[in-house]
Amino acid sequence: MDEVKVVVAHSERATLRVGDVFLKVDADQARIDVEVEALALVSLPTPRVLWRRPPVLAITAVPGTALGRLGAPSTASPAAWAGAGAAVRRLHEAPLPPWTGRRRRGPEELAAELDGECEALVKNGVLPADLVTRNRQVAEAAIRPWASAFTHGDLQVDHVFVDGDEVTGVIDWSEAGPGDALFDLATLTLGHEERLDDVLAGYGTDVDVDVIRAWWSLRSLLGVRWLVEHGFDPFAPGCEVDVLKARM
Repeated sequence: MDEVKVVVAHSERATLRVGDVFLKVDADQARIDVEVEALALVSLPTPRVLWRRPPVLAITAVPGTALGRLGAPSTASPAAWAGAGAAVRRLHEAPLPPWTGRRRRGPEELAAELDGECEALVKNGVLPADLVTRNRQVAEAAIRPWASAFTHGDLQVDHVFVDGDEVTGVIDWSEAGPGDALFDLATLTLGHEERLDDVLAGYGTDVDVDVIRAWWSLRSLLGVRWLVEHGFDPFAPGCEVDVLKARM
């Protein structure tokens, strides 16, 4: 029998790997619905759905290795990062999906969420006030109207797999939907700022780099408290708190 490996587990969801099969258990069936629909629509290489028996979704593994990990240097080549940028561009140019998406749907909603989170971070002593204030200022550039694109919604660097210079798979589509294309680019390069030029070379069109930097601050501010509460460590070297400190 293949070994059962716990990939991630917290109060909202868990992912197990058994051989070349991943079993995703999610308390929120809407996330699984989105993942299944997205996998059926996107033209990028993705896992294949084997079966679904709520609350469990079984999918295949993708070949290759993760493009990188947050908190560790990436050993992937510049061409692999550029290939990831090209893959993201193909996604963003696809027709919008027929669902509304789970991410923030406009600048007003985003600003209100960010203000509330910044207040909680300082009030609860999670982060110092000057760090929060500075990054809230940086984040302002991301709070603007955007033209919706088909976005992955959680394009962390370890959700993109490569073999050599080729993208072999993009995983974890439960947050996919219409959204800000620059949010995907920022999420992919979070903690790997030195790779942004490679990604943009592959993406192949001009983007506002200040907005990407703003999303680095914004995503980190919104994520720190959730990560702590769910057993992750945003204070680890190279992770979210270091991303915030880099803006000082």
